[in-house]
Amino acid sequence: MGEFDLIERFFTRPARRAAVGVGDDCAVFEVGAGMQLATSTDMLVEGRHFLSTVLPERLGHKALAVNLSDLAACGAAPLAFTLALALPRADAAFLEGFSRGLLALADAHGCELIGGDTTQGPLNICITVFGEVPRGQALLRRGARAGDDIYVSGTVGDARLALEVFRATHALDGAGFEQVRRAMELPQPRVALGQALRGIATSAIDVSDGLLGDLSHILRRSDVGAVIEADLLPRSDVMKAQPLPLQRLCTLAGGDDYELVFTAPADRAAAVLDAAKTAKVAVTRIGRARSKTGLELIDLQGRTLENSFGSFDHFRS
Repeated sequence: MGEFDLIERFFTRPARRAAVGVGDDCAVFEVGAGMQLATSTDMLVEGRHFLSTVLPERLGHKALAVNLSDLAACGAAPLAFTLALALPRADAAFLEGFSRGLLALADAHGCELIGGDTTQGPLNICITVFGEVPRGQALLRRGARAGDDIYVSGTVGDARLALEVFRATHALDGAGFEQVRRAMELPQPRVALGQALRGIATSAIDVSDGLLGDLSHILRRSDVGAVIEADLLPRSDVMKAQPLPLQRLCTLAGGDDYELVFTAPADRAAAVLDAAKTAKVAVTRIGRARSKTGLELIDLQGRTLENSFGSFDHFRS
């Protein structure tokens, strides 16, 4: 199977929104009047971002999900994406599953594949995604204010718990492991929530490298600090059954959750809950922003906890 046969068989689709899609030197598509373009790029490298044991269909899903999560954090609606794919060989069985998972998620979010590149090499997936947001309404990292409540969507920590099982530092029964493995391999980008929070949230970011590490980007860009109630972080039943130190490690610093962390004024709490209801995803208040810089962790009794939790860094981890 040659390069262009591969593209034609697995990744060529009729253009819908795009004026020009797959098959030319450039994709061409329109952005509506009064709208701004949002774009993001993420790369997934085998052995670094995913294990060789992941099913191809799940890998295709996750490759796009992590990019859609960036659009969600910006409050943008997905439009289109490009795919750059390095493959050790043109393996039809792998490509059948990979493209099925990729394109199923793309169709679920109305996100059109409009071009890309393929080459031979170590397995490496790079997606650039494009979205639109009404002018001036993008959610950014720099808008948090002292007194704002801090929220997180869904539950956090399961992906890190799965990684600990893969690393053989922890053990789970079959059903528990499959649940956390799904969280690791099939994250659900909170696109609808991001759009519902436009005009309500003052800042937002997605959790890719660990909740505290990603929240710190908001705090730094907004020049505020925060108090986080560590044991209020939403967690699955599987997570709740684990020792408290492991729960805190996974939920505070685990990463790979692709949930949204965001801030909103305290008097907009009802609007936040309405947005969550519209998006059909739970949100949990986990702390507040304050004028004093730095990030303080407290337990359920209000006692300060040692903050020794780091976040993922590609060149330090």
